[in-house]
Order: sequence, then structure tokens, then C-alpha cells
Amino acid sequence: MFKRRKPRSYGQLASQMIYPPGGWRRASAYVAHRLRRLPDQPHRIARGVAAGIMVNFTPLFGFHFLSAAAVAWIIRGNVLAALLATFVGNPVTLPFIALMSVKLGREILGQEGELTPQFIFHEFSKATGELWHNLSALFGPSEMHWYNLSDFLAQVFWPYMVGGVILGSVAGVITHYLTVPIFIAYQRRREKKMAERIARASARAAQLKADRARGGPGQ
Repeated sequence: MFKRRKPRSYGQLASQMIYPPGGWRRASAYVAHRLRRLPDQPHRIARGVAAGIMVNFTPLFGFHFLSAAAVAWIIRGNVLAALLATFVGNPVTLPFIALMSVKLGREILGQEGELTPQFIFHEFSKATGELWHNLSALFGPSEMHWYNLSDFLAQVFWPYMVGGVILGSVAGVITHYLTVPIFIAYQRRREKKMAERIARASARAAQLKADRARGGPGQ
């Protein structure tokens, strides 16, 4: 009943992951709207957002949802807020996040040499291809090899993880303290509007009751 009449192709799904149909501005506004309307305490929502932001800085592509949910659960944050916050890590922001994280991680680990975003994602592609090759080799005649994965782990993944955890933790803490007042203010304004609507409805009901008691227009 709720399925599309014409299902989207894999190409459309891939293109919409890179650029949403309504644009990133509209997608960001939707995520912000959903976050503001979450029925939870502001501090828990902010902790969830911080968890999602932090996970975006890690190289756990494909597992950001699960990682964000786990971190939010550990720090007692809102899990749905964490899942929504992972959309901050998109094809527009990921190259900058990857470059900063890998650069910081390599400096901490004492590794020399500059890496470009293209090189980083090329290494991810090579490592993923080798991993699938080795998995298929378990059921076929091909031989397993690990040289791409070993280079990837040493040169990209571990520096990315070290730098990403540090930068992500800093970004998460800053995000938490910036968003708590926003969620508090929004919920107070929402409660005020709700109280005003209830007061107006009560006043109309009282007026209608008074009119009926006098035998006036409400009779």
C-alpha cells in the first residue's frame, strides 16, 4: 500500500545518497526539525546528537548507524537523535573530515607524508575490493592475499581512527553544549504555545457555557 508505484533504481538510490532530491539544505532543515520535535529531555537529545557527530569522524563506513546507537546508549543519550545526527557525515563533509582525521592521526602516530582525500578513499576502495576477493576465495580457486589491507590499516585506517576519535570527541562535546540551550528554548516555547492554546480553548468553553446559562446565542 505504501510502496512507490515505480521503485527507484540502484542508480537513483546512489545519486540520492550523494545529493538528496530536495538538496542538502532541505535535508538539513528536515533533520533539524525532527531533532527539535523529539519527545525527550534536552540533555538526552543533545547527548544523542553528540554521539552521532562523534561517530561521523570515524572510518567505520557502513556501521555509523550501529556505532552511533551504541555510543548514545552508553552515554544515555537519545538513540534516534544519534541516528539523525549521522547525516552530518555526507559526501560533502566526509572528504574534509577524512583529511583532518587522517592528518592528525598520522602526526600522533609519527607517520610522515601528506595524504589527499582522493588517495584516502582510493585506499578504502582497494581494501574493500581485496576483502571481497578474499571472501570469495573461501569458496573458489582464487588465492587470498592481504597486502592491500595491511597497507591500508597501517597508513590510513588506524591514523583515521586515532585522529577521528579525538576530533570527534571534541566536536561531540562542543555540539552537546551548543545544542542543549537550543532544545531547552524550543521545548519551553512549544510548552508555552500549548498552554496558550489550552487557555484559549478553556476560555471559549467557559464563554459557551455562560451563554447557554443565560439563554444567549450559544443556546
